Order: sequence, then structure tokens, then C-alpha cells
Amino acid sequence: MFGALAKTIFGSSNDRYVKSLDKVVSKINDLEPEIEALSDEQLKAQTDKFRAQLENGDGFDAILPEAFATVREASRRVLGMRHFDVQMVGGIVLHRGEIAEMRTGEGKTLVATLAVYLNAIEGKGAHVVTVNDYLAARDAETMGRVYNFLGLSVGVIVPNLGEQARREAYAADITYGTNNEFGFDYLRDNMKHERAQMVQRPFNYALIDEVDSILIDEARTPLIISGPTEDKSDLYISIDKVVKSIDPEWYEADEKTKNITLTEDGVEEIEKLFTSEGLLETDNLYDVENTQVVHHMDQALKANIMFKRDTDYIVKDSKVVIIDEFTGRMMDGRRWSNGLHQAVEAKEGVKIEPENQTLASITFQNFFRMYPKLAGMTGTAATEAAEFWDIYKMNVVTIPTNLPIARIDEEDEFYKNTNDKFRAIAKGIRDKYEIGQPVLVGTVSIEKSELLSEFLTQEGVKHNVLNARFHEMEAHIVAQAGRLGAVTIATNMAGRGTDIQLGGNVDFLIEDQCGQMEDGPERDAAIARIKEEVAAEREKVLEAGGLFVLGTERHESRRIDNQLRGRSGRQGDPGLSRFYLCLEDDLLRIFGPDTLFSKMMNSNLADGEAIGSKWLSKAIETAQKKVEARNYDMRKQVVEYDNVMNDQRKVIYEQRAEIMDSERVDDVVLEMRQDAINAIVAESCPPGSYPEQWNVAVLKEKVEDVLGLTPPIDDWLEEEAVEPELIEERLQQQADDVMQAKMAEAEDSIWRQVEKSVLLGQLDHHWKEHLATLDSLRQVVSLRAYAQKTPINEYKQEAFGLFENMLEKIREDVTRILLTSQLRMSAPPPPVDLPELPDFLTGHIDPMFGTDNADSSSRPTGAEAILGSLAGSPRASFGSGGTNRENPYADQRVSRNAPCPCGSGNKYKHCHGAAD
Repeated sequence: MFGALAKTIFGSSNDRYVKSLDKVVSKINDLEPEIEALSDEQLKAQTDKFRAQLENGDGFDAILPEAFATVREASRRVLGMRHFDVQMVGGIVLHRGEIAEMRTGEGKTLVATLAVYLNAIEGKGAHVVTVNDYLAARDAETMGRVYNFLGLSVGVIVPNLGEQARREAYAADITYGTNNEFGFDYLRDNMKHERAQMVQRPFNYALIDEVDSILIDEARTPLIISGPTEDKSDLYISIDKVVKSIDPEWYEADEKTKNITLTEDGVEEIEKLFTSEGLLETDNLYDVENTQVVHHMDQALKANIMFKRDTDYIVKDSKVVIIDEFTGRMMDGRRWSNGLHQAVEAKEGVKIEPENQTLASITFQNFFRMYPKLAGMTGTAATEAAEFWDIYKMNVVTIPTNLPIARIDEEDEFYKNTNDKFRAIAKGIRDKYEIGQPVLVGTVSIEKSELLSEFLTQEGVKHNVLNARFHEMEAHIVAQAGRLGAVTIATNMAGRGTDIQLGGNVDFLIEDQCGQMEDGPERDAAIARIKEEVAAEREKVLEAGGLFVLGTERHESRRIDNQLRGRSGRQGDPGLSRFYLCLEDDLLRIFGPDTLFSKMMNSNLADGEAIGSKWLSKAIETAQKKVEARNYDMRKQVVEYDNVMNDQRKVIYEQRAEIMDSERVDDVVLEMRQDAINAIVAESCPPGSYPEQWNVAVLKEKVEDVLGLTPPIDDWLEEEAVEPELIEERLQQQADDVMQAKMAEAEDSIWRQVEKSVLLGQLDHHWKEHLATLDSLRQVVSLRAYAQKTPINEYKQEAFGLFENMLEKIREDVTRILLTSQLRMSAPPPPVDLPELPDFLTGHIDPMFGTDNADSSSRPTGAEAILGSLAGSPRASFGSGGTNRENPYADQRVSRNAPCPCGSGNKYKHCHGAAD
């Protein structure tokens, strides 16, 4: 009570913070007449002036008022748009590394120019992160005109962009791109073998558009780069055939976790079916020998029972494409992990792509936390403010609207079943359609949008259906959702980032109708006509009540519902929003208080009758809060596990960078050799033990295997004063002599390159294997909870031990390769064109199912394939006996660009396949 009273009198902490920024805005406004008087050239020269001030020690805050005034004037001259005062407030918030929550239609894209310009002046780079490639390219082109006018360069990162083009885009003052492209480029860069091949610069400042979508929704699935494993298509198909024939009484389904559990009878029946198909090694389904079959059976059960076509995925061009549950967009290139995607492919009868192994991965949380300054903007962030602060230490600031909100948000309407609800929705839309009021309908799945489309067709209502099937046109369709009598059915937040203007979006209409026309009087006349028509139509739409936003059911996150509502009521326009719900909605059916809702609604409602109640709406909100808390826990768990890997990732990536930047790595190789020898001797001759207790046979075997030496160990043991340290010294001396002899055979520059390549190759190889081990560890460590142990603590402890083992293996393998391989010089081959991008699969991992989602359209290679050819005029090849001019692999049909089977690390066409 007292808190509410204090808030009424003094305002909330957010209100007080925003009000405190008015002083800065006043300074910006005071400078406006002075900046307006500058010529175009003088305005452009402001950038050099600000840069000089920063170099002389002035801080960003000192130049902020004049810089913002400069951007506002440049925007007015170039785009014809002048920033409002509330947009200036938003710019200050973004510059300070906070999240600006601004309503839809308040001009977030224009606000971004203020903070981005200021932070790009220094020349260290500013990244603008968007939710899709369309917005990245659109904003880079539109806002790039302002930056270019002020003398800053702009680059844009889109899929399938060449390496050199990417390098140039990152070298620009300002770079636009999606979160995926920035993240994957970071991972790819840390798989390169030369600094010159890397495309990114050190991170400086990042501004994330639709920050809630990127840092919350997509943060549940870390980015990974992966390569292929063995093909198991026949196994998937055979198991899918069995699973399709099982009786529903044989299993229990949990829709909350999407898990399937077999009953006792189900286990017996499936054992019989699998045995008859010859899929089991033993009669018992859960014997160790049948582990793989049980795993794929579980995935096939999920695929057939829990994952629905046109809801969780669609089949496009004979490929299974995942549908994003939050945006309704196709997630091209993403794959479910751990065999689940293959199980869905078997279910749908399309080509089964092989599973993949993780080569590199990082969560969005740890990726974006690498930026020294991170900011974001969105229309909905307040409900997730706690998570933004806990994970990213970013404060959410709600920016007031430029004009008061005139939208009316009506109470939810509840119906008994889906059929009644959709009939009521269709009737409500028809009523609005008849008076010309535009309607934007939000659905949660493709299936629901197409079902509603059938109801509207029966009602005689013309409409557009926008879902993942028509992703390419979503921006154009959504942009015109505010036209007179328009009815647009959109899956969740399709077209997010596109402004819905009442009467029609002028820019899109001009692009659609005048895009092919050349500049001239005819085009100018057409543009003027379009603007007049839109203005006249806008008046009619305003009379009809503005945009009506209709939600067909509540989403599990309040934020998504608020995003949908926010599409109406832009810039003080009138509007209306309403949600329709029923007992069969997923949120009520899975998370709601079933008995209470069912009893009350079934006993009090007649067929087709609706009920509206604040109490029911409050119950729905409570259910949403529960789901949000559960999803937050999932994301937090992803971060906790990745934090363990992140510490190790930093060590490996820093080590790689040091190796690439070093002229020579002799000292690293020598230290590794010493450590490897010490470990070999310590294993066979433990400290404090007697020579009679030493395992001499293992010592000889390891020395020959790792060092390629056969020293007189038996003679050494006959000496009276023999100690492990003495054996270590002698082995070290012999190994050093062998290494010196090898180095004398090659030019110094070639040998330095050889050492670096071996180091990086082994680092990549073992890191890849380590990631695979951690993936497996994470999937099983949760079982430790049954032993009253905390899984994350167990994971930390085991992961540390595995990391130590990995470092030991790297030291041993580097020593083995350099000491035992023969270096053979050959004539240089023709120059090799480096691939534009590494041939890796890229995708997200899903914490619910594992860690292995990847783009099936790419051609995979292993991490070792990056080794490529060694630099320099003479050529160096590794192998047990050098490169044989006779080709023993001629009949194996090896791809010319694949790594040579001999293990040299070179491409086949530059090794044994050179003569083919």
C-alpha cells in the first residue's frame, strides 16, 4: 500500500531515471540551431572533430550532446526524419549499455543511429545485431545513408558471403548482421590456422535489435559447428517402422517435457517386435549391447508422438525444416540433435542426413558477454528484466511513448472447445471486415492458421495467411496489414521489425509499385499518387477504429502476447486487442488448473457461449509466469554448463592465438616434449618406488611409441644410482638430438611452419574430441542426482579432469608426430585458392535433446581438414614414411578436395592424388 502511494507521488525508479536524462536532452536541443546552420561538408567534418576529441582524452559523455545533435540533423537531411526527444532518451540509454524498451512504432531503428554513431567514431567497430537477414540488409541500406553522410563506413554480414567480403564488412566502422552470423564467424575464426584468414576484429560495442528475441528466446539453444559421423539411415528406418506399429497403451506421454515412457507391457511387446526385425543383440531390451537401439527408439517415439508436422516442423523440398516456436519462422539450417532430426526424417520418409559431431560451440550468453559494451532495444523486455540483469548485467529502461497510447485492451474471451472458439473468431473478424477495420490475427502454429483460414473462407472474408510457408514475403504482407478491410493471419510474430501503418506502408507500396520505374517525372507522379491514396485510406481506417489485433490463444510467455498487442496503437493511433481462449489450448491443457477450469466452464457454458473474467485472465497469467520461470531455469542451466566449457574454451582459443601470432614455437614444443617424457616416466616409475617395482615393459613400449626411441633401458636399470630423474634426463637428451637432426634437414622457415601446423592441428583434433566427451558427460551427469549429488558440481569436477587429460594427450601426440614422422621435401604444387568459408555444418543445439544441430545443406569436413597446405616454396608432408609417388588410394574414389587418406593433412589433390 505504502509502496503504491510512494510510486504515485514520486514516480517509479524507471520514471525518475528517465526524467534525469532530460538535462542531457536539453543540451542536445540547445545545440540544434548551431548544427542546423552547418553546411553538408561542415556536418560531415564533425566526425573527424569528435575523433580528435576522443584521442585527446575527452570521454564519450563529453561529446554526446553534440554528436547526437549532429546525427539528428544528418537524419533530417538524408532521410527526412527528425528524432523526437524520447528517441534521444532512448539513444542515451543505448549508449550507456542498457536495454531500451520502446513501444512498437516508436522508431527504434532510427534511435539506434544515435548510439551506434557515437560508439563507432573511435574506429574500433560497432556491431548492430538483428533477428533476420532481411532486417540486417534493410537497416544497413537505409540507416547506412546517414552514417555514410557523416563519413563512416557500413558493412553487412549475410549468409553465403565470401571470406574476403566478410573481412571487409567487419573492417567497416559499423557492421550489420544476425546473431547467428556473428556467432558462427567467431567460432570459424577460432578454427583458422593463420591470423590473415580470420575475418573479425576484437569486439568493441554491440547493439542488439529485438534483444528479447535474441538474448532470451534464442539463448536456449547454443550455436555449434559440427562435422559428420557414420551413416545409420537403415537403422532409423527400421526402428521407425516398429514404432509406428506400437499401441498407445504401451507408453505414457509427458507433454511438458516431451518425454515418452514405456509401460511394462510396452517393453515386452517392443522386445518381441525388435527381435522379430533382428534389431536386438540380446533378448533383453535394456542390456548394454542394445543401448544404441534403445536410444534411437526413444527418439523415434518422440518424433512420432510428440512432434507434429506443420506445428513443430514442415516438410519443404523433401527436407524437414524446424519451425521456431516463438516466431513461427522456418529455421533453415537448424537441426534437432542426438538423432531426433533423423528420426523425424525417417517418420516423414525423406532423405536421412547423417548425425553430426560437435567441433566448436558457444552459447549466445557467453558470446555476447565478450563485448566490452552491450546494449539492446525491443518493445517488450520488462517481464524479463531480472534475467537480463542476472545473466548480462543489463538494466531495462522503459522509454515513454512520443504520444499517449490510445489502444483498448479487452478482456480475454473463454470458450469450451476449439471449434466454438474459431467460429466466434471468424464471426468477430467478419464483423470488423464489414466495417473496414483491419485485423491482424496471431496464431501459434501453421496448423491453427490454416484451420482459421478455412473458417474465414466459409464466412466469405478475404484474407492473407502468413506463416513459415511464405517466409519470403512476410515483411511485405505484414507491412500492409493496416490497410482498409485487410485481414492478415500471422504465425506468432511473423514480420516482426516491420512497421504496420494505418492505411498502408508508403515505403513498401512505393517499392512494390515503382521499384522497376526509372527516376523521373512519371515515377515522382506515381509516388505522389500513392501518398495521397494512403493518406485518404488512413482517415477511413481511423474512423473504423484502427488496427484490431486478435490472439487465437495465449502464448506460454507473456512477452510474446505483449509483442502481438503492441502491433496496434502505433504512435498514438487508436486500436483494439483481444485474446480468444478455450480449454483445449496448450497452455491451459498442459499448465493450467485443469479441474477448476473444466468444472466451471463445462457446467456453466452452453455450446458456443463465451465467458470473460478478470479472475480467469489472472489465472492464465499465473500459468504463464510458471512456464516463464521454467524456461528461465532451462536457459540458466544452459549457461551454467557452458560457463564450465567457456573457461576451457578461453584457454584453448588464447593458446591458438598465441601460436598463430608467434614467429616460432620451439619453446612450446620443447616444453611439451619435456612434460610428455616426465609423464611417461612417472607412469611406469612412480616417485618413491624401488626399481624392482617399476613397470619396465610399459616404459619401453611408451618410449618407442611416443618418442620413436629404443634406448638401452635395461642397461640403465643395472646402474646403482638409477633414479627416475636420470632416466628422464637421458630420454630428453636423446629426443633433443633426434629433433635437432630433423630440424637440420629442413629450412628454418619451413620447420617453423611445420611445428605451428602440427600444434594447431592437434589442438583442434583433441578439442573436438573433448567437446564430444563433454556432450556425453552432460547427458548422463543428471543421473548423479539420484546419489544425492549436485549434477552441475559433478560436471565441473569431471570436466576439469577431462580437460587435464586432453592437455596431456595433446602434449603426447605433438611429441610423437614431430619425433616419429618423416619430413620429405617436394616441388611446390600450383597455387591453391583458399575456400571462401570452412565447409562445416552450423546450427543450434537444444538443451532438451542434446548438442548437435547443424545445416544439412553444407558439405562437412573434420577439424583436421583446416590444416590445408603448408606455406613456403618447398612442400612438407607428414606420414609414417613420407609421400609415396605411387598412389595406393587410386581405386578408392577419394574426393580431390578431401583430406588425403595417408594422414598428411594435405588435400588429396595435392598429395597422393596429384598425379591423377
